[in-house]
Amino acid sequence: MVATVGLSGCVEALQEHYEGSFQGVVPVDIYSEADRPYDLTLEAFDPETDRQTYDESYTITAGQRATPPHLDATEQRLRVTKIDREQRDRQLTKRATITQNTSSVVIRLTDDDLLLEVEGDDEGRRPNDGDASTNDSATDTSE
Repeated sequence: MVATVGLSGCVEALQEHYEGSFQGVVPVDIYSEADRPYDLTLEAFDPETDRQTYDESYTITAGQRATPPHLDATEQRLRVTKIDREQRDRQLTKRATITQNTSSVVIRLTDDDLLLEVEGDDEGRRPNDGDASTNDSATDTSE
């Protein structure tokens, strides 16, 4: 009985020590449904400090699937930019918020659009986060 109580105290101490430091990961998948290649940048930023937490760049060819490194499942702003390889000034950007409740991010490229789908438990979202697949902001800088 003494060993059980002693072990219980060790487990509680470890749990208190590590509480909050374990974080999940968010898988990211990229699918190209486009007929030609595009450059794609993925960036994430801490919303409080604006420190960059993720930075990946890819050239995605027609019909290609890519699996970049996972995002941390912590509060951060994700920005995905599709860049036309032939007309570099033609860009499309989508944004979403990643939280500890986000389960996955899916990015789909078409010749006409960039689709950003963030899946997860809606209870963890703040009221203005919205659904990234329908309420994300897009900027087309083509003229």
